[in-house]
Amino acid sequence: MSHAEQNTGASSAPATASSASATVVAIDGPAGSGKSSVSRAAARALGYSYQDTGAAYRALAWTCLDAGIDTQDPAAVVAAFDSFDYSIGIHPDDYFVRVGRHDVTDAIREPRVTAVVSAIARVPEVRSRLVELFRSIIRSNDRDGIIVEGRDITTVVAPDAAVRILLTATEEARMGRRSAELSTESAAKTAQQLSSRDAQDSKVVDFMNAADGVVTIDSTELDFDETVTAVVDLVQKHARTD
Repeated sequence: MSHAEQNTGASSAPATASSASATVVAIDGPAGSGKSSVSRAAARALGYSYQDTGAAYRALAWTCLDAGIDTQDPAAVVAAFDSFDYSIGIHPDDYFVRVGRHDVTDAIREPRVTAVVSAIARVPEVRSRLVELFRSIIRSNDRDGIIVEGRDITTVVAPDAAVRILLTATEEARMGRRSAELSTESAAKTAQQLSSRDAQDSKVVDFMNAADGVVTIDSTELDFDETVTAVVDLVQKHARTD
C-alpha cells in the first residue's frame, strides 16, 4: 500500500532493495529534537513519503496496556507482537496510526504510553522485528523518496540511506520546545521526562553521536522553518551531485 503497511510479510532484504530509484533519507535524534515535525514538513516540501518509526513502538505499548499485558515482561511483550495488526499513513498529509480497527493516532501520545514505551523498545526481539517492518514500509513507498525518522535509522534500519542526518539540539532547547508542546506540564517535569527517555533509550542505541557518514544538523539556534530548510537543502544537494 502507498499510505500504510501492515506488520505481516516483512522481509530481511536491504531497506531500499525494491525501490533503488527512490531516495531514502534517514534521520535520528534525541527526544525533543523536533525530528518528527521537521521530517514530516521536509517530506511535504520534497514531495516524499514520511515514516515515523517511533509510532510503532508506541502503538505496541498501547496494545499491551489495552490488553493488560505487563510491559516489564519481555516475553509477554514479544507474544503480543504476534497479533499486532499495525498500519501507518506515510503520506505527510494523510498521517494516521491504527492497530486493527482502532485509530490510535492520538492515544499513543498519552502520558501512560510515554511512560512505558522505553521498556517496549528495550526488548531485542521487538526491535529486530520492527526493523524488518520499517524496511518493508520503505520498500512499499511509491513516491520519489521517503524520510524515515527515529532513534537508530541511520545505523540499523537504513544504514544504506542516500542521506543520513543526526538532528540534535542542546538539552535546554529541546526542553523548551517540548514544554511549548505540552503546555499543561511544568518545565521540571518535561526536563525529567526528556532525560529519562534519553537515558533509557541510550541503553540500546546511540542516537546522540553521529556515525561515520552521518551529517549533524544542530537546530539549537535555528527556528522550525530554518531547520526544515536545512534538511531539504541537504537532500537537494545530494540529488544534484548524485
